[in-house]
Amino acid sequence: MQRLEDLQRMTEQMRDCLGIDHLVYHWIGTQGAQYGCGTYSPDWLARYAAQGYLRVDPVIQGCLQRVHPVDWKALDWSSKTARAFLKDALRHGVGNQGFTVPIRGPNGQFALFTVNHGCDDARWAAFIAEWRDALVLAAHGINARALELMPGPATQAPVALSPRERDAMRLLAAGLSRAQVAAELKISEHTVRVYIEGARFKLGALNTTHAVARALSCGLIAL
Repeated sequence: MQRLEDLQRMTEQMRDCLGIDHLVYHWIGTQGAQYGCGTYSPDWLARYAAQGYLRVDPVIQGCLQRVHPVDWKALDWSSKTARAFLKDALRHGVGNQGFTVPIRGPNGQFALFTVNHGCDDARWAAFIAEWRDALVLAAHGINARALELMPGPATQAPVALSPRERDAMRLLAAGLSRAQVAAELKISEHTVRVYIEGARFKLGALNTTHAVARALSCGLIAL
């Protein structure tokens, strides 16, 4: 496998082997840059980009906060925005069932490996029970190959956060609110926001949750 196009062919072959509707690998780089390969329709990919769904997709937002594989039913689809997104996805051929493996690589690299299908809960539960371990291995195998083919994002110089930025990120990672972080550090909430936004910019994160995830994966903070 020498080219990115080979990753695309691999996802198609894996989908056919598993007998499911879709299989997708999605890399989210610095400043929201993206690379993806998989079997979603071109119409859905164009729609996803045009609508800016990266920032509201419950799969993206949920997996930023997780390190273990997640079934889509465990995610929060309760908001009006999330329900509208799901309705649009189903209309564009995305299945009602999904299983996603979050992947965190060197220097804050973040990617997702997803299998997706349209079926009832019982059939999907049986499929995941049979293939879960193999899917996790496949996710990390594809990501390792992607790192070889796309060396730029993987070899960036480590980010340097200020001591106060690290403190704010660490406390957020521990589950504190911004108000609690301010109280803990004995500073104003406005100052906390300044530190968080500074860290988010340096880390090239989409939002605060993404910034915390990148800071953890880079080893800049520890719980």
